[in-house]
Amino acid sequence: MSDLTVFAWTFPVAVPFWALMILLPGWRWTRRIMTSRWVPLLPLAWYFVLAIPHFGELWRAVSQPDLGVLQAFLSTPYGAALIWAHLVAFDLFLGRWMFFEARAHGVRWWVLSPILVLTIFLSPFGLVAFLAVRSARIRSGA
Repeated sequence: MSDLTVFAWTFPVAVPFWALMILLPGWRWTRRIMTSRWVPLLPLAWYFVLAIPHFGELWRAVSQPDLGVLQAFLSTPYGAALIWAHLVAFDLFLGRWMFFEARAHGVRWWVLSPILVLTIFLSPFGLVAFLAVRSARIRSGA
């Protein structure tokens, strides 16, 4: 399978789950689907498609962090596609956690949904925004 194919299909695998959490958070099937531990693992399937045949290069890039080695790895099509799959899967894992934390702490969907959109594109900003909202919600005792 080509690196371009893996790259092209990684995010579309995650989109339905993001759509459920953002657009249909109150639908009973959303909660049922999102409780599956397989949800964040689906984008990782693409990760493993590339990681296994390029494991040596991947291991060299991460086992002894060196900016030049990492830069060289990421400049390859398989390296960029592999990191993309890693990011998409991690962001989905994080979004799923935020979805359930928001429900547990009574964070409204109209507050959570924009944070989830932010998380898709810039997960560190989304995480900080969510933690601030969750902290405020917990402090308010609601």
